[in-house]
Amino acid sequence: MAAKRATLADVAARAGLSPTAASLVLNDVPGTRLSAEAVKRVHEAALELNYRPNPAARSLRVGKTRTIGFISDEVTVTRFASAMIRGVLDTAEQADHTVLIAETGNDLRSERTALRSMLDRRTDGVIFGLMGAKEIDVPETPPDTRVVILNGSSTTGVSTILPDEYTAGRAIASLLIDNGHRKIALIGDYREAIENPRVSTTVGHRFAGLDASLDEAGIKLLARVPSELWEPSEGYAATMQVLDGPELPTAIICLNDRLAFGAYQALQERGLRIPDDVSVVSFDDEEIAAYLRPGLTTAKIPYEEMGRQAVELLLAPSKDELHRLVPMPIIERDSVRTLENR
Repeated sequence: MAAKRATLADVAARAGLSPTAASLVLNDVPGTRLSAEAVKRVHEAALELNYRPNPAARSLRVGKTRTIGFISDEVTVTRFASAMIRGVLDTAEQADHTVLIAETGNDLRSERTALRSMLDRRTDGVIFGLMGAKEIDVPETPPDTRVVILNGSSTTGVSTILPDEYTAGRAIASLLIDNGHRKIALIGDYREAIENPRVSTTVGHRFAGLDASLDEAGIKLLARVPSELWEPSEGYAATMQVLDGPELPTAIICLNDRLAFGAYQALQERGLRIPDDVSVVSFDDEEIAAYLRPGLTTAKIPYEEMGRQAVELLLAPSKDELHRLVPMPIIERDSVRTLENR
């Protein structure tokens, strides 16, 4: 027969106090006039009895369930953004909250089902997490339900967490410029993603940052190769196109690390050394970036920090801050050379 779960009354009886007094201690209610000795007895009794508060009863009493809903759009099924979930879980745990996770697989019906389930469980708020940053339609929620979109945006005015792509774009281009590069090519020019927030709400800002730094330095790109599929095969083909052009660049900007992987293959196949002959920079900081040789210099999408800040914004909302941009640090490795004749 299973042992009976200890109750607040059991703790109070062992500590020699009333249940009300024991509750004040265990809930850290400020301003109580209980002695330090009485507080100690309550905590010792709770430990001896292995007392665990009843979360359902507590939620009815305080009007909070201390749970957060996380509705994923392909975040849980890809290794690229697993750090986002880790940031959410760690920060929620620090705030004494539990996270309920549902995967929708980019399916609207699944999303609505997941949201209803979260609302039925009276979560204190819901985070919509996206693998690919884009503009979404948020299903209708009760006015008192906090909503944060993590790695996405909406026209409905809910809070959002996004990487600061514009600043990262400026920083990546400036890194090359500061190292003396003027003959620069770009691969991964994806017009639809730049112009349509339903495809990407961030890529346009990435390009705007790149273009701003290049324009300020008076630099015109040697080549700007289009690509909608940011995969190694496209990076390889695009780099070969650049290398077949009239002038060899001293640097190539890749719009993500997978394109850069293909660029490495093309350059090495042509007998060109990185960074001695051609420097390469990129975005995302996937695991592959650290394993490439030489290591790839890239702007990191801070998934874990974004997850942390999404929980913080959900639990401590501010009318003055609906939208947050999280800095993208530049991870400098060995793929950029400083030119001597600058």
